[in-house]
Amino acid sequence: RGALIIDVALAWNDEAVAKAKAALQALGLVSQLPITAADVVRHRQRYIAERNLLEWHFHNPDAPLEQVDVLIAYDLAGKAVQRVRTAGGTVAVLSAKDLIAMKRASGRRQDLEDADALERLP
Repeated sequence: RGALIIDVALAWNDEAVAKAKAALQALGLVSQLPITAADVVRHRQRYIAERNLLEWHFHNPDAPLEQVDVLIAYDLAGKAVQRVRTAGGTVAVLSAKDLIAMKRASGRRQDLEDADALERLP
């Protein structure tokens, strides 16, 4: 079985970040860092600038390849999302245009390759 890594983008406010952390913990995921949701919101810019902390990593201690990264360096506020129905409920998914822009802005090789692949989709 391969790795399952999911990136989560949030609107950066106390409520959204606290709800995301609570939801991830309810799924049995554990934060890699000993920080609270309030810490992340309050010190977000400092974490990015001084620690190069671009994501808040959560993992399943029983299956370490199951991971969720909350993207700290990206703010979902004002971005276009699509609502997608799943068996577990409705999920907001970033629009393809904004997802491509986010991946290009990161500058990471893998994200640039992902953006190229997304642009080739019909």
